[in-house]
Amino acid sequence: MRIPLSAFAILTLAAGVLAGGDSGYQASIDKWRQDRVARLKADDGWLTVAGLFWLKPGVNSAGSAASNAIALPRVPAHVGDFDFEGGKTTFKADPGVAVNVNGKPATSAALRSDSDPGGPDQVTVGRLTMFVIHRGARYAIRLKDLDSEFRASFKGLHWYPVREDYRVIARWVPYEKPHDIAVPNILGETEQEPSPGYAVFTLHGHEHRLDPVLEGNQLFFIFRDQTSGKETYGSGRFLYTDMPKEGKVVLDFNKAYNPPCAFTPYATCPLPPKQNRLAVRLDAGELNYAHK
Repeated sequence: MRIPLSAFAILTLAAGVLAGGDSGYQASIDKWRQDRVARLKADDGWLTVAGLFWLKPGVNSAGSAASNAIALPRVPAHVGDFDFEGGKTTFKADPGVAVNVNGKPATSAALRSDSDPGGPDQVTVGRLTMFVIHRGARYAIRLKDLDSEFRASFKGLHWYPVREDYRVIARWVPYEKPHDIAVPNILGETEQEPSPGYAVFTLHGHEHRLDPVLEGNQLFFIFRDQTSGKETYGSGRFLYTDMPKEGKVVLDFNKAYNPPCAFTPYATCPLPPKQNRLAVRLDAGELNYAHK
């Protein structure tokens, strides 16, 4: 059937508008993914995380000598001590070792952890930065190295093709009273985290539910689906969203991404809550690291 010229022009224009909309969405996801790579590769990104040392009561020595509790590369045999008692950590530098705390020269300092207001305090020696993290009842020194092997050997990220049908508008169900959900982590611990409600959505003809935790002014979803351990990272993936509006929340699974544990063994990643293990394939977002 021949289409009249005027009708053909209208269809062509409509197709162009649709293509422009699709390309606009594709471009927005491409930009988000470029930013994701930039964050990983940044000086403070997860690829620089090169060590994790659990603190024991008393003196925890730090330096390049094998006898140190905190083994550091490319520094003097002993650079200082982390004195840990009753959940409090103090760092004391060796004489003659150039140490900065929060960017300023220091010989000693009481250190806030990542769970303290305003923390954590950053101890820098050369290309290395150390700070205190608090997990459950334990404290550790996390090491970041600007010359980390993980950063140097980074191979880039791989993704599923962008599909706009994986940008799902979910119904938001708020809790009437403050509510916590149990979130396990790779250390074998479980934390009770605040959750303001849950999202209900339909995908592939079936209804599903995801429970987020509240992180700042965003919702943080930790989930596992039927691609986990196959095409995507085994323990699951992460997804952040804006807060709900008018009873709806946008779940854009094209922005689902791997946890830090996919890139460094020194992260302490949360795992999906039991209710967030979905019986559906989510063929969207970030593939397993180094996936071909």
